[in-house]
Amino acid sequence: MKPSQPLPPAGQAEVRIVAATPEVARMITEALRSRFAATEQRSYPAGGEGATRLHLTVDTTHTAEPPRSWLVTSSSFGSDRPQADEI
Repeated sequence: MKPSQPLPPAGQAEVRIVAATPEVARMITEALRSRFAATEQRSYPAGGEGATRLHLTVDTTHTAEPPRSWLVTSSSFGSDRPQADEI
C-alpha cells in the first residue's frame, strides 16, 4: 500500500486536529506541546459554525522544554541592584 502523501521523517508525526471551536483545538495543541517539541500550528476553517482544523508537526525524539516559573520569566537579566524606588 502506497501512502497518498509523503511520510514525515522518522521521529516526527504530522497531527491534524478538527474541533468545533478554535479554543478546543488550541487546548489539544497545548497538551501535545507540553509533552513534545512541535512546530507552530497552522489553522484553517473546517466547515461552518466556527469549526477549526489545526495542523502541526510533533517531534517525538525531543521532549518539550520544562515550563519556566513566573519568577524566572519576569526577572530582569543583568540588573541585580535595587531600583530607585526600593530601599
